[in-house]
Amino acid sequence: MGRRFGALVIDWVLCVLIARGFADPVRDGWAPVLVLILEYGFFLGLFAQTPGMFITKIRCVGWADGGRIGVARALLRGLLLALVVPALLMDGHRRGLHDRLTASVITEAPRP
Repeated sequence: MGRRFGALVIDWVLCVLIARGFADPVRDGWAPVLVLILEYGFFLGLFAQTPGMFITKIRCVGWADGGRIGVARALLRGLLLALVVPALLMDGHRRGLHDRLTASVITEAPRP
């Protein structure tokens, strides 16, 4: 859980910094959330890791096959994560509701 939270904090800071380029993140709270959803869609969909996940050495893969989840499922996962509540509802495998609804799982990243 610690690495997952650490990755989310890193990603959130990056999203706030990026959002500052086109909005005031304090006044326009939707801006960093939108960036987070798009970040998840791009990075998880194509690389199975967000920048925060890369730094904390975890990745998000498909539950059934261990492969990339693709852009559409990654966008949905980002949207569900932005709702916060699904992430707090974990099962015995430590998969949040957002993981179960997108058939994904967080695993350790392979070491080079």
